[in-house]
Amino acid sequence: MKKLLLLALLIVFSCQPTVKKKLTLNSLFSDHMVLQQKENVMIWGKYTPKGKISVKADWGSESSVKADEKGNWKLDLITPESGGPFEVSIFTKDSTITLVDVMVGEVWLASGQSNMEMSLEGYLPNEPINNNLEEIAAADYPDIRSYNVERAISHIPLNESKGQWKVTSPENANKFSATAYFFARKLHQELNIPIGIINSTWGGTPVESWMSREKIKQLGEFEKQLNALESIDTVGIKTYFSNFSTVSLPSDTSNVNAWNALALEDGAFSQTDFDDSSWSKVNLSGHLEGLDMAIEDDGAFWFRKQVAIADVSSDYKFIVDEGIDDMDVVYVNGQKIGSTLGWNSPREYVIPKSILVEGENTIAIRVIDTGYGGGFRGQMILSSNSGEKISIDGEWSYQYTAGLSNLYGNQKFYLYHLNPEALVKKPTGFSRYNSLFSFDFPGVLYNGMINPLIPFNIKGAIWYQGESNVGRANQYEKIFPGMIEDWRIRWKSNFPFYFVQIAPFSYKNELSPALRDAQRKSLATPNTGMAVTMDIGDSISIHPGNKQDVGDRLARLALFNDYGSDIVPSGPLYKSHKISGNKIILEFELFGNKLMVGKLGLSGFEIASFDKVYVPASAKILGDKIEVFAADVLEPKYVRYAWRDYIVGTLFNTEGLPASSFTTEE
Repeated sequence: MKKLLLLALLIVFSCQPTVKKKLTLNSLFSDHMVLQQKENVMIWGKYTPKGKISVKADWGSESSVKADEKGNWKLDLITPESGGPFEVSIFTKDSTITLVDVMVGEVWLASGQSNMEMSLEGYLPNEPINNNLEEIAAADYPDIRSYNVERAISHIPLNESKGQWKVTSPENANKFSATAYFFARKLHQELNIPIGIINSTWGGTPVESWMSREKIKQLGEFEKQLNALESIDTVGIKTYFSNFSTVSLPSDTSNVNAWNALALEDGAFSQTDFDDSSWSKVNLSGHLEGLDMAIEDDGAFWFRKQVAIADVSSDYKFIVDEGIDDMDVVYVNGQKIGSTLGWNSPREYVIPKSILVEGENTIAIRVIDTGYGGGFRGQMILSSNSGEKISIDGEWSYQYTAGLSNLYGNQKFYLYHLNPEALVKKPTGFSRYNSLFSFDFPGVLYNGMINPLIPFNIKGAIWYQGESNVGRANQYEKIFPGMIEDWRIRWKSNFPFYFVQIAPFSYKNELSPALRDAQRKSLATPNTGMAVTMDIGDSISIHPGNKQDVGDRLARLALFNDYGSDIVPSGPLYKSHKISGNKIILEFELFGNKLMVGKLGLSGFEIASFDKVYVPASAKILGDKIEVFAADVLEPKYVRYAWRDYIVGTLFNTEGLPASSFTTEE
């Protein structure tokens, strides 16, 4: 009897149908994609475990493979010389996917922080790309395609990214990376072949976020942060955030009205009769970081203050003379008087006398900070038309109403003010600076935004990042080349890697020259190149609008090194020096015909003795060398050039490409 029962069970289970899974492709493979020419390109996706998948392209290549026991499959397909459009069909015994308008050409990965992320329209309204409207209108290049990787943070390597390929046209080019677009345009115009850009960027991110955890450990860096992985309660963090209602970011983040219209359930805070007696106190002006209840320190904050006005016979102006980071909407006695989007713009709003009262008037301000350094900058005053000035610096009531958090890259506002009791119940190990859910945690952007792209075949990579590592130049000199090596190992390719040296900007701490020099020294890494921007910085904007020259200079490196062009690839680079009496003779690696002085004359050189006390020096071009001296330094030891946060370069080659800043100190 037992044998019969066992036999019956075996028959039942053997007759159970195999679970079928729908044929799917990784999102990198879609209509309008660009595949790397003349290679065995990898294509992958999911299907029924052990099921057969075949791929056939109408240029004549085909390939087949069986899915593994988990349904994952991957195969390679030979691509021809550049051309298109083509069709690629992926089929099984029960389904077919046909991809149309597929191009074959050159594919480049663009990555880094905000200056690479900065779109062709710019960061509106205050930081546009130069001639953005004309550039967008002229962006009619059907053979240039862009795949924008959606933001994603993960504490484990992901295998799938979100995004889609788009054809360059005036209708959608405004959201393309400006630097990557100008790079691709230059290549396309010179080579006359399709160009694909995979844009994986996130503003404000440090280099360590873009490296694998294994490489970070190998380099011996960020041990404290990596050890924190063991104590972070990831399940608890998700549960914690589930206590709060959420609101998504505006679909158009460049529209101040869209930000003001966010339904954060905080409308009552602007009204005169609102009771803010339970709110915390803070002295303004100042930064938002470190406020009492802050978890991420990014998000929506409200500030309220009672201001006594004796004379209301004229209009007043609300003024914050250096700006509010990142955006604000200001109310006086419940009436909106103005709003601005942009962290680096002074605020000046008219307060009509009709809404003022003699005695106490209520000012209420909602500030939204999207990352780093949020708050009020400069003097805060009310100024009447008759000349009266009332300082509104000092104590304000405030509440942190909605945190802006990136839970696995899904950026949302969490309405803390609706459930303040839950704020004190933080999960173990969670804070902005050691959380896996913060983009500046080591490795999380590699996991979420680079690993999913591997092993999609690329020609090379372009990179613009470094601003978030200013102040850590010695470390950057070690970990940036480590990141390049990390990516190459994981792609199993020694692809070219070209990067942009951060542009001059008034950081006000004189630490950025050392970071620029760390980038210059990274050129010791084989098969790399650096686009120098010493002549196109902006003293008041960390996001210079001239991305045309940045893209052009990156493309010059690629055209010279990878495509056999005789184009001049770079400006002069410091090579060596020798001391001759009271002078130092500098020798340069000279690209182009010869050294040339800029419009401002040859300046920016400093010289020092063994005490490293630098003084301004005179400089004179002697062929491919420069002679530097200072009358007060009889025994010179060191020389440096353009060693300032913000400075305009004065040394070029005859092709107009600038020299990098440098120091001869080791």
